[in-house]
Amino acid sequence: MPSRLPNLVWLRTFEAAARLQNFTLAGKELGLTQTAVSLHIRSLEAALKCQLFVRQARHLHLTSEGEAYLLSVGQALGDIRAATTNLFGMEDERRITVRAPISTAALWLATHLPDFKAQYPSINVRLVSTIWAHSAADEDIDVDLRLGRSEEFDGPSEVISTETITPVASRQRIETIGGASDLRDQPLIYILGYDDTWTRYFTAAGLEPPDTAPAYSVDTSMAALALVMANAGCATILTRFARQAARGHHEIGMIGDPFPFSQSHYLARPKSLRPRKPETELFEDWLKSSFSDDA
Repeated sequence: MPSRLPNLVWLRTFEAAARLQNFTLAGKELGLTQTAVSLHIRSLEAALKCQLFVRQARHLHLTSEGEAYLLSVGQALGDIRAATTNLFGMEDERRITVRAPISTAALWLATHLPDFKAQYPSINVRLVSTIWAHSAADEDIDVDLRLGRSEEFDGPSEVISTETITPVASRQRIETIGGASDLRDQPLIYILGYDDTWTRYFTAAGLEPPDTAPAYSVDTSMAALALVMANAGCATILTRFARQAARGHHEIGMIGDPFPFSQSHYLARPKSLRPRKPETELFEDWLKSSFSDDA
């Protein structure tokens, strides 16, 4: 059975004419003459065997069938437009794609992005996150923000932060903790990849690390903070994450002074020789300034 799908050009013309209620304005939007718009509409009506517009001397309005058809056509074209933009960015030439570790993205970067948007409202930021940001740079990534040691990346990179670690716990639990020695008896939350932070913390405090197994082991700072908020135990996380969490969640508090952390945030440069977007330079400058201001 042959398809009754009309010419898609006619449908696009119909949607613009119906939305604007004017053939001349529709032509200007689509780059067509008023005559071409009228021809498209007549061709569509002939194909559908149905009148879509009531044409009067100085007025144009939809028939009941035209109004019903506009709802479906408008939604379908909107879906196509959205899918095209999301996948290919064809309607937004000032878009940049930023990749960041998931905890950095959720616990720090997302709260700072409104500041960038306020400064550069025409630049659209597409933020993608990874649990471990050690995969090879993709061609689609404009800004590749990572947390680790820059020497682990086999390409050019730039360190943009100095990080410290701070123990955190629920406010309820903090009331029972007088100092570092009390932490040894608390349920400790370990973050995979940063397993040595508790050992380094107790060593710096002149204490023997506890020889008990971790109460919990998780793979992100986000999961560790969720356990802290549930009063399940204490965790050591990046101080900038801890400060942000304490601001946003009054039930979370920081314990003692920060101590040095061997890893940093750094920008991994792409290995390709493709030209860098001006928007990328603006975002990276803003990012470095934001890390510095938040230090």
